[in-house]
Amino acid sequence: MIAEFAYNNKVQTSTKVSLFKANNGQDLHMGFEMRKKGKFKRVEEFVMRMKEVHEKAEVVLRKSQEEMKKYANRKRSEVEEYQVEDWVLLSMKDLKYQMKER
Repeated sequence: MIAEFAYNNKVQTSTKVSLFKANNGQDLHMGFEMRKKGKFKRVEEFVMRMKEVHEKAEVVLRKSQEEMKKYANRKRSEVEEYQVEDWVLLSMKDLKYQMKER
């Protein structure tokens, strides 16, 4: 239970918000913060705030995904496609085996 609380309260690097805030629109209460007295928030305000949090998280995740894709593809080149019965040359430098004499 404590581990789950800690995980849900930790700000995620990918979304820049905690999982709890992304799902509920507010940070977790630790139990020792002073609670403000006031009116209950209207449902429409809550929904708008949640949409805003999800949109921001989506933008950050998309940017993260693009950066990961760019990093992964930086040294990749186009792959040549072969057909059945094409002849190819294979390098054996990385194959670890010994030829046995007959």
